[in-house]
Amino acid sequence: MDFPNAFIGRKTKPSAKDLSATLGPSLNTWNELVSWLKTQKGLDCRTWHSVSPKYGWALRPALKTRNILYMGPCDKCFRVSFVLSDRAVAASQASMVSPEVKKQIAGSRRYAEGTGVYLLIKSAQDLEDVKQLVDIKLTN
Repeated sequence: MDFPNAFIGRKTKPSAKDLSATLGPSLNTWNELVSWLKTQKGLDCRTWHSVSPKYGWALRPALKTRNILYMGPCDKCFRVSFVLSDRAVAASQASMVSPEVKKQIAGSRRYAEGTGVYLLIKSAQDLEDVKQLVDIKLTN
């Protein structure tokens, strides 16, 4: 099943109220991830970005000017996206990332910028792989 970005068609970034209404029970998981990214990894989690209204909005946690991941709100869940370098892909395959995510990374499309990986997050249980990939991205 496809989970499109909830803010497709909007020309302005979502407010906290919009985010809460869209994510529903997943808001706690979103907030947990944002808090971890800020406090444990020192990322700036204030920048929302939209390439165009047809793609919606995403939060872009970054370390200085380097985007580490993208968080796209969907209906009652959210999508986390990474662009992994070849070294980060190799490190993920040798890591404790779940076999399902390793398989997804191995089958993901390679672009000039790196390998694009998308994970759907519905609950806090889904965050362990995300946290591991953040660590891998930060060290590679």
